[in-house]
Amino acid sequence: MSENIKTAKMIIDKSFKISEIDSRIYGSFIEHLGRAVYGGIYEPGHPSADNNGFRQDVMELVKQLQVPIVRYPGGNMVSAYNWEDGVGPKEKRPKKLELAWNSIETNEVGTNEFFEWAKQVNSEVMMAVNLGTRGIDAARNLLEYCNLPGGTYWSDLRKQHGYKDPHNIKVWCLGNEMDGPWQIGHKTAYEYGRLAAETAKAMKIVDPRIELVSCGSSNTAMPTFPEWEATSLDQTYDYVDYVSLHTYYGNRDNDTTNFLAKSLDMDDFIKTVIATCDYIKAKKRSKKKLHLSFDEWNVWFHSNNQDKQIEPWSVAPPLLEDVYNFEDALLVGSLLNSLINHSDRVKIACLAQLVNVIAPIMTETGGASWKQTIFYPYYYTSVYGRGTAIQAIVDSPKYDSKDFTDVPYLDQSIVYNEEKEELVIFAVNRSLDNPLHVDVDIRSFEGYSIEEHIVLANDDPKAINTLQHEAVKPVASKESYMENGKLVLVLPKMSWNVIRLRRK
Repeated sequence: MSENIKTAKMIIDKSFKISEIDSRIYGSFIEHLGRAVYGGIYEPGHPSADNNGFRQDVMELVKQLQVPIVRYPGGNMVSAYNWEDGVGPKEKRPKKLELAWNSIETNEVGTNEFFEWAKQVNSEVMMAVNLGTRGIDAARNLLEYCNLPGGTYWSDLRKQHGYKDPHNIKVWCLGNEMDGPWQIGHKTAYEYGRLAAETAKAMKIVDPRIELVSCGSSNTAMPTFPEWEATSLDQTYDYVDYVSLHTYYGNRDNDTTNFLAKSLDMDDFIKTVIATCDYIKAKKRSKKKLHLSFDEWNVWFHSNNQDKQIEPWSVAPPLLEDVYNFEDALLVGSLLNSLINHSDRVKIACLAQLVNVIAPIMTETGGASWKQTIFYPYYYTSVYGRGTAIQAIVDSPKYDSKDFTDVPYLDQSIVYNEEKEELVIFAVNRSLDNPLHVDVDIRSFEGYSIEEHIVLANDDPKAINTLQHEAVKPVASKESYMENGKLVLVLPKMSWNVIRLRRK
C-alpha cells in the first residue's frame, strides 16, 4: 500500500495533571518458575557469578532498567510454597515437588538470598504470602522473620541464618490469583476475602508500617469478574492498601491491527476495577481511597505449545520462554502508556517477568545474556517516565478492528519532570502503512525544544532479537521539529517513540 501521511493534533498543558507517578509502576516480577531464578538471576557456575551465585551480567541489565520493586516468589508457585524450606543452611533445604509448574524446587534460593539480590540491583522486594495451602500463621511468621529487629523466635532465627538487620519489606501480596481454578487452594471470593482480611489484620499487628495487596481478578475474561472484586473487597477493604490486576495479551489470530489495540482492554479493566473499588468505598461510607497494583502484565502466548512438551518434575525447565517480536514491543509500549495515564490510581505495576520467563532479558546457561524487543520500551519508559503524568487533549484518526472500535492510530502518554525541566512524550503509531504527523501545541512549555527523538521501528512486525542479531533496536530520529513555537512529531508507520524536550 502507498504511504499516505496521516495527521493528528495534540495539546499538552502542564495544568492538565493526572497525578505524580509512583515509580513503582515500573516494577517487575521474579517467580520460581522455569529459568527465572535458576539459570536466570542465579547460576553459581557461570563466569560472571558473584560469591552468592548471582549472574552479574544479568544484574547489570536489571540495573539499566532501574526496576524499583520486584514481586517474589510467585505467582502460582506461592500458593503451595512453604517459605521455611528456603531459609537456613542450603545443604539442609528440602527438594520439593512444585505443583504449579510441575517442576522440582531445590530451594537453593529463598527469601534471604532474593532480598540480597534485590538490594544489589537497587530494588525493593514485594513479597507474596501463601493463602492457597496455608494462611494467617505462615504469613505472620514470615513477616516477623523478615521485618522484626530481633528478640522473638522468628526474628532471632533470621539472625542465626546470618542476617542481623531486618529486611523491612514494605509491600505484601495476600496470595495470588485466588479466583483461578488453576490455583492450588483456589477459593471463592467470599472464602478468599475472609481469609485475606484476617491475615491482613494479623500482619498489620506484627508490623503496622506494611502495605497490603488484596487479590483481584486474573483477567477480564474470568466469569467472576468484577463480582470477585466486589465480594472480596467487601471483606478486605478496611485492611488493605491495593487490589491487584493481572492480564496477558497474545496475537493468536495473527491480526496485528487488533493486537495493537489491546491496550484498550487494559484501560477498560482498570476503569472497571476503579469503579468497583469506589462502589465498595461508598457502600462502607469509607473515606479511604483504594489504589491499584497491576502486578502482572505482559504479552504471553508464543511459548504455549512448546510448554506442553516439557518433561514434568525436572529442575528449572525452559518454561514460558516467549521469543518477543517487534509488534510485541509496540503493544508493551502502549500498555506502559495506559499505566501512566491511570497513575492517579495505579501506584504499583509489575512487568511479568524479568529474566527468561516471558521476559525482556534472556540468558544462555553458561553463556551470554541479551535484550528482547520488549526491553526497549520498558527501559526508556522506566528511565524517562518519572515525574507528573499529564493528560493530553488528542484528536487522532481512528480505525476499527475485530474486537475494538474507534482505535486511535496515535497512542500516547506525557510525563513532565519539573525538577529537570523536561517534557517527555511516549507515542505509538499503530498504523501498519502510514506515517503519522502530529501537530502539538505545547502552550505552557515556552522555551522548550527537542533534546532527542528515539524511535523503535521495523518494517517486519515479526522481527525478533537473538543473541547473535539484534533486529529491533532504538535509533535516533531527526524527523520531528519545532516550528513557530509548535512541535511537529513525525512518527514512522508501526513505531514506538520517545520524544524528550528540555528547557533551554
